[in-house]
Amino acid sequence: MKPAPFEYSRPDTVEAAITLLAQGNGDAKVLAGGQSLVPMMNLRLAQPGILVDVNRIPGHDYVRRQGNELIIGFLARHEDVKQSKVVREACPLITAAYEFVAHGTIRNRGTLCGNLCHADPSSEMPAVMLALGAMMEVQGPAGTRQVPAAQFFIGLYETALRSDEMLVQLRIPVAPAGQGWGFHEVSTRKGDFAYVCVGALLTVQGCRIATAAVCAAGIGGRAVRLDSVERSLVGQPAAEQTFQRAGEEARRNVSPSGDLMVSGEYRSELIEVLTRRALADAAGRAN
Repeated sequence: MKPAPFEYSRPDTVEAAITLLAQGNGDAKVLAGGQSLVPMMNLRLAQPGILVDVNRIPGHDYVRRQGNELIIGFLARHEDVKQSKVVREACPLITAAYEFVAHGTIRNRGTLCGNLCHADPSSEMPAVMLALGAMMEVQGPAGTRQVPAAQFFIGLYETALRSDEMLVQLRIPVAPAGQGWGFHEVSTRKGDFAYVCVGALLTVQGCRIATAAVCAAGIGGRAVRLDSVERSLVGQPAAEQTFQRAGEEARRNVSPSGDLMVSGEYRSELIEVLTRRALADAAGRAN
């Protein structure tokens, strides 16, 4: 339960941190909250040669609204995001999903951006960022680039980040007026990683669904948007039968595998039921 030997650096600017990452030639890791990285190091599932501790870089723990975007810095802690009135008003799906994220001691230390970079396939926030159409602002030696969430999450614990880059902030579109939201999850206990979780966003016009976004995690190597479900919803009545058919569509289009905790068949059942519930909640909140 001890990590392999490593070097430790604590830069005081983003630029200095990026220089250290570049010098590491793929053997350096950013340390922010450390709630996933440190346990993996203790188990020697991760063995970085250099830890770049960014916690002393000032001014990057912000959560603010800027025009039609919610902006979140790389040192914003989970609990601060969860409790933020700005987040609750601008992107209520985030607040709803945070009811299922980790436990108090972990949320107090862990960061949202760190969680997204870890890209656990059963984590709630990657799925939420997909549904919201979030933009990841990434900085490296060549400057900054914008990576849509749909292109950021690649596979199991894998993102579009290069070894000499940092995720420095999130830019999330503010929810349009009248948009409803819903989020449901099943796990061993509240706060654990999801067997399956589903989030949904709906706008309704004249009792019919105008726009839909449906995301899920726990059903494969990464979080996903359920595109076929979204297409099946647009133009349909915002009614129980529509949501039932959408749940069935979700089940037909995923093939989750089983593990030591639950079977693939159970996950298939969950994706159908949770999709239906999340959509019903979203429709009930749409106005």
